[in-house]
Amino acid sequence: MKLSLPSFRSIPYLLRPTQTACKRVSSRLTGSQTCRGLTHRGYATTYVSAADLQFGQPVHETHPHVLKSGEITPGITAQEYADRRAALAHSMTDGSVAVLNAASLQYKSGAVFHPYRQESNFFWLTGWMEGDAVALIQKTGPNLGDYEFRMFVKRKDPREEQWSGYRNGVQAAEDVFNADEAFENSKAETLLPKLLSTAKLIYTETQAPPGNPIYNFFARANSEPAKTPLFPVMNKLRAIKSNAEVTNMRRAGQISGRVITNAMRKAWTKEKDLHAFLDYEFTINGCDGPAYIPVVAGGERGSCIHYTVNNNTFKDGEFIMVDAGGEYGTYITDISRTWPVNGKFSPAQRDLYEAVLNVQRTSVALCRESANLSLDDIHGVTTRGLVDQLKLIGFDVNMSNISQLFPHHVGHYIGLDVHDCPGYSRREKLRRGHCVTIEPGVYVLNDERWPAHFRGLGVRIEDSVCVDDDSPYVLSTEAVKEINDIEALRDS
Repeated sequence: MKLSLPSFRSIPYLLRPTQTACKRVSSRLTGSQTCRGLTHRGYATTYVSAADLQFGQPVHETHPHVLKSGEITPGITAQEYADRRAALAHSMTDGSVAVLNAASLQYKSGAVFHPYRQESNFFWLTGWMEGDAVALIQKTGPNLGDYEFRMFVKRKDPREEQWSGYRNGVQAAEDVFNADEAFENSKAETLLPKLLSTAKLIYTETQAPPGNPIYNFFARANSEPAKTPLFPVMNKLRAIKSNAEVTNMRRAGQISGRVITNAMRKAWTKEKDLHAFLDYEFTINGCDGPAYIPVVAGGERGSCIHYTVNNNTFKDGEFIMVDAGGEYGTYITDISRTWPVNGKFSPAQRDLYEAVLNVQRTSVALCRESANLSLDDIHGVTTRGLVDQLKLIGFDVNMSNISQLFPHHVGHYIGLDVHDCPGYSRREKLRRGHCVTIEPGVYVLNDERWPAHFRGLGVRIEDSVCVDDDSPYVLSTEAVKEINDIEALRDS
């Protein structure tokens, strides 16, 4: 990593198109390279405003309504991305290199593709939102910040961009995303062996498809250094969220919670209409869009944990269960709420709902570092709590058969992914900055073991929570969950 320009690292890419700004970055460039169209031959001579250029993703100059000054992606500054790469390099062994491959475009059918979503570790380290890219982070010394960052990316190509949309390009990888060196991805096949020739160890996930430069590099017999999985190192870094990450998740939770509360105000007859309402309202109120396909289930379908076809109708006297959330800056929120179709709880609905809510309140309160508990520990508390609460309302239930009513874990980590940091243990003690869901549920099937008036009812209550020192920081508090509040929504 080049440390000669701390001012550029601190105020990356958001340099105004002035002669002073050009001189500030000119020492990074040689010959007639350009910084966002700023032409350099030892000093600034001419420039083109970045606002007049086209990139493959928003930058502040072209999208000031999306990005604030200093940000690479919403809420996350270029400095934070640089700090993340420094933390990764510092966590690796001496002489090692991390090699990451961007996600591939996924096709729905034929030439119809899904919206592009970057691989989470690649995104977390770079902020780069395009495919066909490779990132290399090389540890160069023992100190924090001793690293070099290189990228292989698609070159700017007017003909290709006319068909497939704008690209960031090689120069932007350096000037916007702060790569020390960037190359056309067509050169990866030749340059990767040279760049990795001195590496003692390579951290990577070998999931690149055949024909990909990384796949080809590792497929060569006896040509690669030793490899080790990257994800355990990344999980430890990503599991504790920064203030900026929590802010993004809180914004997603605030918007999503308000949308779900507004959904409770309305009378619904079709699951698909409620599904469409959620997706639309998440987006127009400031989220990027939905974080995942929602569960919108009426009646006994609420006992199907991941019911997502959402194509049936609601009937009076049933529950509606919604598991949904939006994302902001690619950070997600995850919320579940259950309410009566007609807006008023029947006695049985009230009893079952209150039992789950009592336990959920207790479990959320344990999401604090001072409790010294893990998610697995909180799951145990939740399970015992549900047994106690259900016994009070007539269930013949105990720790041996509670899994018939509560078949899933009480929570999971959240962040860039709905189930964040896969492989990160739920046995880890929760610390400040961990973000988790707390989602107890009771799903009463049509089974003679259970009281008849509860059969067919499913209740799940879920909040997204950030762990703090002595109290939980609930990210989704705008989604009402008290019975009196839910019933009052239809009266307003």
